[in-house]
Parts: sequence; C-alpha cells; structure tokens
Amino acid sequence: MMNRSEMQKLGFEHVRYYTESPYNRGESSANVATTSNYYGEDEPYVEITLDIHDDSVSVYGLKSPNHRGAGSNYEDQSLLRQGRSGRSNSVLKRLASSVSTGITRVASSVSSSSARKPPRPQLAKLRRSKSRAELALKGLKFITKTDGVTGWPEVEKRFYVMTMTNNGLLHRSRFGECIGMKSTEFALALFDALARRENVSGDSINMNELKEFWKQITDQDFDSRLRTFFAMVDKDSDGRLNEAEVREIITLSASANELDNIRRQADEYAALIMEELDPYHYGYIMIENLEILLLQAPMQDVRDGESKKLSKMLSQNLMVPQSRNLGARFCRGMKYFLFDNWKRVWVMALWIGAMAGLFTWKFMEYRKRSAYEVMGVCVCIAKGAAETLKLNMAMILLPVCRNTITWLRTKTKLSAIVPFDDSLNFHKVIAIGISVGVGIHATSHLACDFPRLIAADEDQYEPMEKYFGPQTKRYLDFVQSVEGVTGIGMVVLMTIAFTLATTWFRRNKLNLPGPLKKITGFNAFWYSHHLFVIVYSLLVVHGFYVYLIIEPWYKKTTWMYLMVPVVLYLCERLIRAFRSSVEAVSVLKVAVLPGNVLSLHLSRPSNFRYKSGQYMYLNCSAVSTLEWHPFSITSAPGDDYLSVHIRVLGDWTKQLRSLFSEVCKPRPPDEHRLNRADSKHWDYIPDFPRILIDGPYGAPAQDYKKFEVVLLVGLGIGATPMISIVSDIINNLKGVEEGSNRRQSPIHNMVTPPVSPSRKSETFRTKRAYFYWVTREQGSFDWFKNVMDEVTETDRKNVIELHNYCTSVYEEGDARSALITMLQSLNHAKHGVDVVSGTRVMSHFARPNWRSVFKRIAVNHPKTRVGVFYCGAAGLVKELRHLSLDFSHKTSTKFIFHKENF
Repeated sequence: MMNRSEMQKLGFEHVRYYTESPYNRGESSANVATTSNYYGEDEPYVEITLDIHDDSVSVYGLKSPNHRGAGSNYEDQSLLRQGRSGRSNSVLKRLASSVSTGITRVASSVSSSSARKPPRPQLAKLRRSKSRAELALKGLKFITKTDGVTGWPEVEKRFYVMTMTNNGLLHRSRFGECIGMKSTEFALALFDALARRENVSGDSINMNELKEFWKQITDQDFDSRLRTFFAMVDKDSDGRLNEAEVREIITLSASANELDNIRRQADEYAALIMEELDPYHYGYIMIENLEILLLQAPMQDVRDGESKKLSKMLSQNLMVPQSRNLGARFCRGMKYFLFDNWKRVWVMALWIGAMAGLFTWKFMEYRKRSAYEVMGVCVCIAKGAAETLKLNMAMILLPVCRNTITWLRTKTKLSAIVPFDDSLNFHKVIAIGISVGVGIHATSHLACDFPRLIAADEDQYEPMEKYFGPQTKRYLDFVQSVEGVTGIGMVVLMTIAFTLATTWFRRNKLNLPGPLKKITGFNAFWYSHHLFVIVYSLLVVHGFYVYLIIEPWYKKTTWMYLMVPVVLYLCERLIRAFRSSVEAVSVLKVAVLPGNVLSLHLSRPSNFRYKSGQYMYLNCSAVSTLEWHPFSITSAPGDDYLSVHIRVLGDWTKQLRSLFSEVCKPRPPDEHRLNRADSKHWDYIPDFPRILIDGPYGAPAQDYKKFEVVLLVGLGIGATPMISIVSDIINNLKGVEEGSNRRQSPIHNMVTPPVSPSRKSETFRTKRAYFYWVTREQGSFDWFKNVMDEVTETDRKNVIELHNYCTSVYEEGDARSALITMLQSLNHAKHGVDVVSGTRVMSHFARPNWRSVFKRIAVNHPKTRVGVFYCGAAGLVKELRHLSLDFSHKTSTKFIFHKENF
C-alpha cells in the first residue's frame, strides 16, 4: 500500500489515505482521499482506488465519498463502484492525469519493499476494467425477474400467510417459497449461509430475522453479494474453499439449473477449478480468487467486437413518431399492411370476388323463376349459398394436394406471387366459408322454403308440382327425401370433422371426462378428416337430386365443380401409394436420444431428391396401416441417407419408440445412448419394423437459398429443418473449397465428385447464416452434436454463426448460474468444449432477446433482404413476425418471415 510520502511524490500534498486487505496475493490496493482546505472551507475529498501488482498499478475508481450512502462504513465499499460528482469532475481528471505520470515510480518502490509469494500467471493478467465493474453491478443476484418477486411487501405478505399457524416462525424448508426462489436446494443453502452469518440457531426464523436476510439477499453492493455467495460454499466458515466444498456448490448450481450432465461430472469440474485457482496446490482457494473468475465475462471477445455497432444501433430511435392526424396514421398503416400482405390480399380478394359473383348470379337467376313467387327471397339465398358451396367444396382439396404444390413452388415462378406457405391456412379459411355457406343454405331451406311450400294454396303451389310432386302438408316428407337425407348427413359429418380439427380437440387442450378424452387428439382428427370420402359421395347424390332443377345429369353443375379437384386428389393419393412401395427403405441406424427423441437413419431411394428444409411422411404398418405423419428431414441433400428426429409426444410416436426399443435391446456396452443399432458394427442385425416414406414435400424453409443472409430459429425439436439447412451450407462450403483446390492443383485428371441432382439448377446465394436454437433440456444438444462440431471445424470463413440457448439455466447475473458461467469459460478455454451443450459452441443462458438479435443483424447487413425461418411452438410466431415487420419498416434491412406449417 502507498504511504503519505509516496502520494506526495505524485503531487498530492494534502492527502489522507485508507488501506484495505489485498484481494490477491502479491497485490496491494489503496484508497486515497484528498482534501482541500486552502480557503478554510469544508470541501469534499476524492477517493482513488488503486491496485498494485508487480511493476504495474491500475486505477479502478475515482469518486467522491458522497456516493457511499448514509450510514455505510468505508470498509464495506466495493472497489468496483465508480461514483460521479458534478463538482468533482475536474478534480478527478487532474488526479487521473497525475497518477498516470507517476504510477510506474510508485509501483517500483512498492514492489521492491514488499515480500510476496510466487505470482500466479493465469490470475496476474486479470484487471478490473470498466466492463468488469459493470458486470459486478448486475452479477450474483439472488433474486431476479425470473422469480417474479416484486419486493419486500410481497415477501412480508407471504410470511404472514405461511406463519399464521406456526407462531410467527418461518421454517427453513419454506424459506425459498417465501422469498420467491424456485430452486429449493439453492434456497436451503442460502438460508444456512445467512443463518451462520447472523448467528441464527435452529431451523426457523421470525419476521425481523427474515427482514435482515432479505436485506442481505437484495443488497446492491457486489462485495456483499460475493461474501454471501462465498458463505454458501464455505460451510466451516474458515475463509477458504477446499475441493469438496467447490464440488458441493457445483452440484447445487447444476441442480438449480437442471443440468444433469454437469451434476454427474461435478468431481471433474471441481478439480478443474482447483487446478486453475490453486496452481501451487495450497489445497484451498480464497474469496478474491473466486471473485476474479466470476467477473470474467463469457464470450467477451464476441461482445466487445460488436459493442460499437450495437451502441450505435441502440442509440437510434427506431420508433416512428405517431402523427396526430388519424387519416395519415390510417394511410401509413394500410400502406404497411398491403406491402407486407399483398400476396394474401390478392388471393383472398379473388376468392371473395368469385363467391360474391356466383352468389349474385344465382340470386338474380332465381328471382326470375316461378319458385320465387312461392318461396320468396329465401330460395334465392339458398341457391346462391349452394353455388358458393360447390366452389368451396372443390377448392378445399387443392391446398392439400402436396405434390402439386411442391411442384408449383419448386419448378415454377408462381411462388413469387402465390403464398404457397399459407396453403394450410387457406384450407382453413375455405372450411370457414363452407361452414357459413352450409348454415345459410340449410337454414333457408329448413326454416323458410319448406314451411312456405306447406303453407301455399293450390294455385300458388301448382308451378312447384313438377319439382316436388303433389303438395304435402307434412314437414317430415321434405326431411326424409333424398335431398333432405343427403344434406343432413353431410352437415352432421362435416360438423364432426370440423370440430375435431380445432386446436382444442386436436391437441387435447380440453379437460374432458375419460371416455370423451379417448375420442379426441390427433388420431381422432386424422380419421374424422377421412369422412370427406362419404361427404363427397353424398354431395354428388345431393347434386343429382337437387331441388328445382329437372335438367339431365350432365347439365347439372355439381360434378363439373368437383371433377378436376377430385381427380387431381385421387392421382395424388395414387402417386403417394406407388412411390412409397416402389423401392424399399431400410433402417440403417436407430437411436433413442435424451429428451425423448427417436432418431432414424434410413436408406435413400435413388429417385428421392429433396431440398434442405423439406419434409416427408412416415408410415409404420406395425403401428398403424393408415396413419402417415410428417417429419422434417434433418439430413442434407448431399448425404447418401435420410434422417429424421421424432419427438415422442402422441400415441403413434410412443408406439413407434416402443417398437424400436424392443428391437434394439441388444446394444454395445460402451454406447452412451439409450438404444442404438448399427449393422455395420454389430454381429447382431436387428429385424426392424417396416418403414414407408412419402415425399419430399415443399416447406417454407426450402427457400433459404434465395437470401444472402438468413436467420434460422428453432425451438426444441423445431431445429430439425434448420439443421438440414446448416448441413447443406457446410456441404456447399466444402464443395467450394474442393473446387478451389482442384483449380490450384497441377494435376488435371482428378475425378470430380458428382453434384447433387437437387443442386444442379440452383445457385447458392447464402453468404451468412445465423442459427438460434432454443431448448430447455441440456440433453437436447446431443441430438445434433456432430453437426455443431462440424460447423466449428469446417466454417473457417465464419459463414454460420451458431447460438445455443438453454432456458433451464438462469439468466446471466443470477447467482444460481454464476458458477456455471465460470465453469463454461474455464472448460472452453482449456478443452474447447462447452459444459452445457457438450459441443464446441458456447451456450447462452435463459431466452434470447429477440429485439437485440434483429438489431444486430440490421446493423451488420444494411440494405439487405434477410430470410427469417422459424420452426417451433406457436407462441413465438407473433413476436418474430412483429419484429420482422417492425425492422423492415424502420430500417433499410428487409426481414422476410417464414414459419413451418404441419
């Protein structure tokens, strides 16, 4: 530490100084306070925080004392905090300048007069920079927004509720629940640490003790939080951490963050920490060593490199000022709406226009007929609605003709004006149109036309006799007619199919009794939708016996509407059946992966050509002969096999997993996976269930090659199409490198590898890809570990930027994830492997800040069209679509959003 004479050498004649215990062996820190009383005034003094190590001194803080806070002791102040005072700014600058000129001389004198132990190289180079000071301010927080606690009043309210029957004492086991900490084991360890510090005996605390605990937990001073965290580890309170205590806190942190792999390897990671922080084998580490490592920002090199660009972007005001003119705001909103949805708008306008035209045509036609005199306007409405029904019943088949749509979007230019990605949505819109048309048509006949025919007198009814026969006075005669029976039958069957197709029934979101629960779900949706065969048969009969038309059958229009779509759909089904049975598909490899995912590697038929992002249907006759289920293809077009990753969720996938698990029971003892079969390495060749495939089919993600920059987002198993895209990019990069090497090689008779048929007519435009994979389970990263590692090894030009997010881990700055972050930095620096994902890609914690993601891409790629491709749960669709539109409107970068539909 510096004495008064040394400070005077720097030019500070009037100084008073304080000393603190050094934070590192061989280091000294001093706080210097200057006072000026030249004019007899009580001027505030300024504190300088210095850290002296070997032959260097670092200035960490220049501040006035009025930033300490009322009633605080000097010894409790953090060395990392930087205060600012408007009155002292000029003084601080002069002090910093003076310190910088004389710092080397003071460092040398202090260094020569201090006897120290051998320095620790890996720690000596660490300094508390401004960035680490900022980290300290938000680090090691025990209560964060994730816990959802608003403050002490809420904790106090919980305390009173929990202790009403316990004489005002809160038991240790309910401490975490009271303060809002969801990690039970971590909360118990925190309780014990605070109890030791406050000399609280027993397993219960009163209100005053809880308030003191809460004060320490929520203390904004980093040093205080650090001491609390250290106390959690230091069970014997000797101020030192041995390897057993480090191992215990690793296990505790891993449990709090649901990281089973880290918990199982706690011994290995504890040894790693001791090796790094105790290189001279003292057998313990001190609080100052732990602090330095905790303040190492993960992936600091990435963040620092982009800080300037991000700061520039963050400073921009992206919000367009709202005009007070309602007309201007409406026009701007309509302009953006039409710009973003013009494909949907013209298709919907065409469809609505066609229905309106047909309805008007039939309405006006029947106003001129004799039936209008008897049944009035009701017959016009019924016939108009019937005409729209014929159109919709024909059109509803077109969006589900998957082969036709795939061919149109792949082989033609129609995708530039037709929104093929919305085919299923259009199918649902047409279904709504059918429901409305059926309601109008049936109501007009049953509630209006039939009663008027019954009530008509003989003269009025006479023109209707050639259509309905002799007049009847029984309403039931109309219902029991061929037209009535077929019409009611269609209504009943369509009601069943439409109801079971809704999200509530298809995804089992309703709490129904046991018997009713069995008739809902995906299987109920699948089989009920095949009732359309009966519905179309009844529709043809209904159209043949239609009211008020006595023309020959070939002049009736129902079959004319249906003929082309029905024939097209039947051809589609025949193609699917033929294609799936022409060439047998054999199972090459099976693996039941963590996270309840079944991985299948299948042989690739010679005529199976696909693009990354596409999907195919699978059928297993051992489970169900009729059921076909869609799955994204995870292999790349250049691979000689097909692979899919199936998340086990419904009945069909559960049975499929059970079948393969039974077959794969004989497995190699050294295999870390649950089940695996590979005939190349086994003497035992399993008899796998027969698998049929149908595809490939077009999907939004297949259009990624149209963009130079792509943002790929996958949630959980939704990463499957994105993995195929990443693999395809890697294969293309390899192809470019191989082509470059061949051009540079003096040997010209080298054999050129065949180009994938799916790429012969394509130009690979993608120059930059950002892949964000968000999953909750740590084991999920095993699904595509080989792809991640291949990217890090192959992508030397940094074309692909990988970001893995594990949402089970608490966000950065949370005390529960602090040790995990430290382990991650250490292990990746030493072994090049991430402790969370097990890959070479560093993982992030919690959920991404999607607005920051879009900002960064907009900064890096101005005046560029960016393709945003998403596959996963529906909850994130709205946010990503909104951000894509928001940044497209307010920056020069245009984000085009696509999402998968199954």
